[in-house]
Amino acid sequence: MDIEQKQAELIDHFVNQASTLKASALWPLIIEATSHPSLFAFSEILSVPTVSELQGTENSLYLDVLRLFAHGTWTDYKNNAGHLPQLVPDQVLKLKQLTVLTLAEMNKVLPYDQLMQELDVINVRELEDFLINECMYAGIVRGKLDQLRRCFEVQFAAGRDLRPGQLGNMLQTLSNWLATSDNLLVSIQEKIKWADSMSELDKKHRKDVDDRVEEVKKSLSLKKLQTVSRQTLTSEGTRRSTLNLVE
Repeated sequence: MDIEQKQAELIDHFVNQASTLKASALWPLIIEATSHPSLFAFSEILSVPTVSELQGTENSLYLDVLRLFAHGTWTDYKNNAGHLPQLVPDQVLKLKQLTVLTLAEMNKVLPYDQLMQELDVINVRELEDFLINECMYAGIVRGKLDQLRRCFEVQFAAGRDLRPGQLGNMLQTLSNWLATSDNLLVSIQEKIKWADSMSELDKKHRKDVDDRVEEVKKSLSLKKLQTVSRQTLTSEGTRRSTLNLVE
């Protein structure tokens, strides 16, 4: 089963579970979802009405946890740890995996020093083991570990949940891309028309040259024929003069 299908099935499972529970009973489900080793998307769970009802209740901290896993990073958790429940080890691992995905969205070459700082990893061996065992083997990223340059070259990274306001920016980016593509298409079409017109001009020029060559050939042939005729007439006249003298 590929990662996308597995994600879809897990999302459906947790959304259905959340829809049947009261807000006060959701916190164990949120811990389970944010600890699951194969779940990396949480916006659908956030959109469940009963989950939204956690806002302003004694369990609203778990809504903040779910938002953290949807959009945040390990650094975000450390900066707000005093206002959030303590994470279990599986949640810590998951949040660090999501942190790698966030970094990969911004840059396709991730320096080891940056990764070690963001993930609280103390040495390169531990970092490379984490990237290989917990990220690449999990299927959420693909890339190359460059020990000489001390960086991770990202070739693929799974997308995270869209942050608030990010959809509008994405739509604007797509709109700009579409406008640029349209302009490029018009430019290509104009170049094709220009190439076609030049091709027609080239064909006309070639025809004109060929016609001129034919005219020259005909003219040369006519001149040659005239020369041969004159030579023939001259020879005939000379022959007759000679015969007359003989007589």
